[in-house]
Amino acid sequence: MEHKNYDFGLVGLGVMGRNFILNVADNDFKAFGYDLDQEKVDALKKEGGNLEKVDASTEIETFVEALAAPRKIMLLVPAGKIVDQVIETLLPHLDEGDIIIDGGNSFFTDTDRREAYLKDKGINFFGAGVSGGAEGARKGPSIMPGGNAEAYTHIKPIFEAVSAKFNGEPCVAHLGPKSAGNYVKMVHNGIEYGLMQLTSEIYDLLKKSVGLDNDELHQVYDLWNKGRLQSFLVEITAEIFKQDDDLGDGRLVDKILDKAKQKGTGKWTSQNAMDLGIPVPTIDVAVSMREISALKEERIVADKLYDRPAPLPIDKDKIIALAEESLYFAFIIAYAQGLHQLADASKEYEYDLDMSVIAKIWRAGCIIRAGLLEDISDAYTADKELPNLLLAPSFVDKVQGTLASVRETVAYAAQSGIPVPGLSSALNYFEAYTSSRLPLNVIQAQRDNFGSHTYERIDREGVFHTEWGK
Repeated sequence: MEHKNYDFGLVGLGVMGRNFILNVADNDFKAFGYDLDQEKVDALKKEGGNLEKVDASTEIETFVEALAAPRKIMLLVPAGKIVDQVIETLLPHLDEGDIIIDGGNSFFTDTDRREAYLKDKGINFFGAGVSGGAEGARKGPSIMPGGNAEAYTHIKPIFEAVSAKFNGEPCVAHLGPKSAGNYVKMVHNGIEYGLMQLTSEIYDLLKKSVGLDNDELHQVYDLWNKGRLQSFLVEITAEIFKQDDDLGDGRLVDKILDKAKQKGTGKWTSQNAMDLGIPVPTIDVAVSMREISALKEERIVADKLYDRPAPLPIDKDKIIALAEESLYFAFIIAYAQGLHQLADASKEYEYDLDMSVIAKIWRAGCIIRAGLLEDISDAYTADKELPNLLLAPSFVDKVQGTLASVRETVAYAAQSGIPVPGLSSALNYFEAYTSSRLPLNVIQAQRDNFGSHTYERIDREGVFHTEWGK
């Protein structure tokens, strides 16, 4: 089959795909797109402006023949069966050594299956998480690829060129074999769920406790974004409070229905953490709260059935200060839980992940980018085998300094009837993780009492069973 000279191919010319391929072309690589929709093909050609740099087709043969060997073809299509369908469409036209990159949010076991299937056919398959949304795809996303290390050398120059940069460093790295990239992106999204839940809870707390209006909320979040809470999510939350409703009737945020949707990646993180036996309660709660939010009609009925206390009086400056301390603490906990899951999964699935590198490529481009990630990367650089961020000496003082405020905030919210499940779960996770003695001795006794499940003792070796009550 004749090869031409386009460096990079992309299947799926929706907003993400079009933006990504234009990003490739902006960085002096020739790119060729493929989509069944002629309008999307025409839109790309028009926006690209120069067919020598960016071209596209609705014909699979034309698309594949345009690419230089080894072909590097990225898929930006919805996860699931469509990925398999596109692979089967491409396969008859590919040569040994060609590379397919799945840039969607595919479940990691699907990536493992596809990688093994294509390996037998001499095709290299990568799962690459791409974070940053449509704007990130155009201007520089964080990219999380996993797959064959040798084949990655063909992709590396392109990915490093198009990725976001942090102090000149590309926010992309080969993370490991097989589905390492998709797994890291999955956990990234789980952390994202947690951070979004926490920022929304603090908004609710400030609004209900002292009645901050949208201008004040903008000022608070904007100020926080200039300090230790600097992050993409705090930044855009500040922007949200300033957005006027297009009908000219107040601010848009107050008109948006309080029912959040989800695409499943947070749930996958939570489910897999449970399979691994790693606690990620703040991520779990974030998933559950989206599910509770969907019960809008039931919530309206329930709200009328139960009395709710009026928020306790509190000084405005004090609650703002407590809220900042609490959000900083809870952000650390959300990252700690996700990274703990990654560290365990790295061993379980033989990814050999470098946690300091993961934190580095999250510093720019991605949705969970934050100033904290520099300190997180440093902590894992200092101790490659660090099991949990809370055990890093550099984080002990950061966390310790917030605890009194977090405990006061959670108590205040509980007494005032303001739900803060994410913050509460973060605090209770911390209290449990840092307790050398937990009441699970009683649970072990219960299990042995009703089911003869046995127990261990603290004063001697062995496994024991008791005939309780005899």
